[in-house]
Amino acid sequence: MSSSEETVNPSRALQHKSVLSTIGKTPLIRLNRMAPKDVDVFVKCEAFNPMSSVKDRLALGLIEWAEQNGKLKPGQTVVEASSGNTGIGMAMVCAAKGYPFVCVMSESFSIERRKLMRFLGAKVVLTNPAHKGSGMVIKAKELAKKHGWYYPDQFTAEANAAIHERTTGPELLEALAGRTLDHMFVAYGTGGTVKGVGKYLKERSPATVVHLCEPDNAPMLYSGIPTEYKSDGQFNEPHPVWRPHLLQGWATDFIPKLLSEASDAKYFDKLAHVSGSAAMSTAQKLAQTEGIFTGTSGGGVLSVALDFAKTAPKGSCIVALLPDTGERYLTTPLFADIPADMTEEEKAIAASTPSAAPPGITMPPVTDEAVAFVQAKIAEHKVVVWSLEYCEFCWTIFKLLEAIKVPYTVINIDSFEYAKDNMGNKYRAALTNLTDCNTFPQV
Repeated sequence: MSSSEETVNPSRALQHKSVLSTIGKTPLIRLNRMAPKDVDVFVKCEAFNPMSSVKDRLALGLIEWAEQNGKLKPGQTVVEASSGNTGIGMAMVCAAKGYPFVCVMSESFSIERRKLMRFLGAKVVLTNPAHKGSGMVIKAKELAKKHGWYYPDQFTAEANAAIHERTTGPELLEALAGRTLDHMFVAYGTGGTVKGVGKYLKERSPATVVHLCEPDNAPMLYSGIPTEYKSDGQFNEPHPVWRPHLLQGWATDFIPKLLSEASDAKYFDKLAHVSGSAAMSTAQKLAQTEGIFTGTSGGGVLSVALDFAKTAPKGSCIVALLPDTGERYLTTPLFADIPADMTEEEKAIAASTPSAAPPGITMPPVTDEAVAFVQAKIAEHKVVVWSLEYCEFCWTIFKLLEAIKVPYTVINIDSFEYAKDNMGNKYRAALTNLTDCNTFPQV
């Protein structure tokens, strides 16, 4: 067997009835360059879920529970408050099952998250960043009550924790093939992951020490101050020690009920804290030294795990759960220092060879038929854009003309319509003869 055959993931060959059965069974990957010698540090990469985050599990669990318990009617709209990953998972699950979905999200979260949801057919309602996470929840509840929509309430729903107890926890022990899991590191958002995984490990692997991570500038659990809830499930006020932090998806401005329940049941053993800067630097180092792509959230969990690993006993087995992919953070500080243009070093690499021009296309001779076509189109319309169908420079012209409200007609000379008998290039030759210009667009 070749080395490539040995590393192929056998699950790629499996047939699935829908995208939903691809959720879970995410890989446990050993770190080879970042972990201390004689300590095994693994990362559970939830980015391998279909929409690239651990919240795909939650979304499926909440919707299927609602279906099974008669809470969600066919075609009913689902509405949820989310910082992004739950909303993206919900958008996928609802699309696959035929439910309209509306996500309520603070405007402060990354733009790519709202675009992903809209691409999946969801509607995204943005709230004032000053209203924080609690403002998202209030708006979602208002919309559900006003329109008769179904609100799963990821922060209190037991189905959230149950899906992790049923899937994530067992996957961890199964992947370790009988080896003892000494330390498990996980962050909290809703509290569902730590409650479900923690409960499973306490029952099936009691020797495992569960470490729960929170931002060092928003240490709500560490403060010892609980979030007080009213009889209707609404909390009285935001948590007094919460502050804005870089770990999107971690700690919103209140302690969710699921998290309080996990704390009361002692499903985690130790509390750890991490800064946004440490989370970002760890995420970047993980990508550049291990080839594993995660966001600030995953970088935060791993940073804490690696700090612990430095003094862990020889032979220790440590797992850090990485919640999502780095692509959720392209418009956040995580990528602020990643340039789009060439660096000086890259320019030097480019300049190290002559940059010979590639061969050009030989244009056919100018024909009367092609000249007549070009002249007729110019005479027929006030503004004609001669373009290539998928040329970004042509798209820029379209946006300009649309912005200044100038109607125009497009002739894509490379479209299928003009492929027969090389007519597109014949029209291009006639156009070049008329304008003395070889490039596109021509207006």
